[in-house]
Amino acid sequence: MKHALIAVFFALTACAGTAGEPQALPDSLTYGGKTIHSPYRPGMVVQHTFLGAFGYRVFETYVVQPDGTLKLTSQSTGPDFLWR
Repeated sequence: MKHALIAVFFALTACAGTAGEPQALPDSLTYGGKTIHSPYRPGMVVQHTFLGAFGYRVFETYVVQPDGTLKLTSQSTGPDFLWR
C-alpha cells in the first residue's frame, strides 16, 4: 500500500510539473532564489544529481547563462537502488 501511494504521488507530481519551467527543489543548486555562478562558459550544460523525497534520485540539467548564472532547464526523478 505504501508503494502504491508513493507511485500515485510521483505520477501526480509529474503531471503537475510538465507545464512551464521546472521548479527548484530543496537541494537544487538554485533553490530559494540562490544565484549560483558557474566557472564554465555561457551555453555549457551542467548536470546535478541529488537524493530527493522518499529516497528518489533527482536529475537536473542547468545551462550557464551569459552572466555566468545557472538556469534550471530540466528535472526528472528515478529510483535510487542501494545494493547490500
